[in-house]
Amino acid sequence: MYAVILTGGKQLRVEEGNIVRIEKLDVEAGQSVTFDQVAAIGDDAGITVGAPLVDGATVTATVLGNGKGKKIRVFTYKPKCGQKKARGHRQPFTQVRIESIAK
Repeated sequence: MYAVILTGGKQLRVEEGNIVRIEKLDVEAGQSVTFDQVAAIGDDAGITVGAPLVDGATVTATVLGNGKGKKIRVFTYKPKCGQKKARGHRQPFTQVRIESIAK
């Protein structure tokens, strides 16, 4: 069984037992979080697609921890005038384990 959830402005296809990184949530490690915005659920019987969401469907996950992603370097410059600027960015994330999918 799998589900497509909406979180952090993105759609993620998840299954029970998956460990996924999502946009940062204000939840401590070890706590449970429930995603109620489920766009689709698929199983052996077929797929159920919501319009826009599946009514009554929830996905429960356990938070494993919060962290920051790999650093990316952003460098901009303007030729012939000596103007240059270097920056870095690390995107914060929350790592969760999908525990159950309910219709």
